[in-house]
Amino acid sequence: MSAASSACGIDFGTSNSTAGWSQPGQSTSQAALLALEDGKLTLPSVVFFHAEDSHVSYGRAALADYLTGNEGRLMRSMKSLLGTSMIDDHTEVAGRALPFRSLLAQFIGEIKRRSEQAAGRPFTRAVLGRPVFFVDDDAKADQRAQDTLAQIANSVGLRDIAFQYEPIAAAFDYESQISREELVLVVDIGGGTSDFALIRLGPERAARSEAGLDRREDILASSGVHIGGTNLDKALSLVSVMPTLGLGSLLQSGLQVPSAHYFNLATWHTINLAYTKKAWSQLSALHREACDKAKLERLLGVVRERAGHWLALQVEAAKIALSDADVAQIDIGRIAAGESISLHRADLNRAIDGLVASVEQTVARLLSDAGVAAAGIDTVFFTGGSSSVPLLRQRILALTPQARCVEGDLFGSIGAGLALDARRKFG
Repeated sequence: MSAASSACGIDFGTSNSTAGWSQPGQSTSQAALLALEDGKLTLPSVVFFHAEDSHVSYGRAALADYLTGNEGRLMRSMKSLLGTSMIDDHTEVAGRALPFRSLLAQFIGEIKRRSEQAAGRPFTRAVLGRPVFFVDDDAKADQRAQDTLAQIANSVGLRDIAFQYEPIAAAFDYESQISREELVLVVDIGGGTSDFALIRLGPERAARSEAGLDRREDILASSGVHIGGTNLDKALSLVSVMPTLGLGSLLQSGLQVPSAHYFNLATWHTINLAYTKKAWSQLSALHREACDKAKLERLLGVVRERAGHWLALQVEAAKIALSDADVAQIDIGRIAAGESISLHRADLNRAIDGLVASVEQTVARLLSDAGVAAAGIDTVFFTGGSSSVPLLRQRILALTPQARCVEGDLFGSIGAGLALDARRKFG
């Protein structure tokens, strides 16, 4: 078996994951990507631990098990643990302590297992995608995050590992589809981070990669910021849903209800913190002291039913709907019978404006640092599910008004590019 046949690309994403295996002669990203769940090329980065037995489900099946009312623990946005102190902590699952490192190993091991099943061969080598920054403004913490991911990948049988920046991987996928040289701004906005690369691409430059030659001079600049779709979900939740549960309301003392519990419920990877015995005790005390007890009763209901992930899914669905429509509804009937929250795109824009401004500033700095005039950029290539949010796209395109706008495979470009890179590095 050749070295190339044992090498794959893995995009372990905050919201969705993909894997790819590239063989000589493949010309499209769809050919490189492997089916990971019921013929689909993406596996949502979700794990559900059933309370009644030791069964663990993944991806869409995990979401379905949770939404149909099975007892257990849902875990999502696991990648967000990398680079935080929580990675060395644990969570309680079925009465036992599960280290977060083991949680990530279970999921990445499942990606590997499904990839091998789809390709019909084992994979012992991989190029893993990584954001430009796991952690903003802390090089040591960023390196620890990459080292942790490498250790976890080693533990599930990937002996030889290389890393590639996710926007560079997306660039390689786009490069496989073009017939002339272009200066491309790659915009990858995923679930957890926004990453960017300014890179020269073209058939002749791609041939240099195939020959194993260095491409560093083609990469004019890369940058990123720890803002992604989950941050947009959080911002929208805090301004639209959490006030209906008492955020911003008053206690009898005249003070506002503490916001920490609302922030935990609005943040994908901390939702389970709202379900601890300590949190329940604190919330019960706040309910007794609340001026608007009805709103706090809703909050208690969310925690009692462990409906935080369900609520976050409603917010995420509304955000996605507002990418195409001017109005969307957030159904909160599970916690308030017959009620829903009507949102307009302007509400979403107001909620995420500060986050979008940070993304916009990051792109502007990248162009400035590269010393490239906006007029010199031929193409802006969008990938990552959150790159479809209209306000984000509008602000970025306003920085490069003469560039052509191209939308790649929002969920598959990185995995396909990593597969190409795996063939080049290990083949």
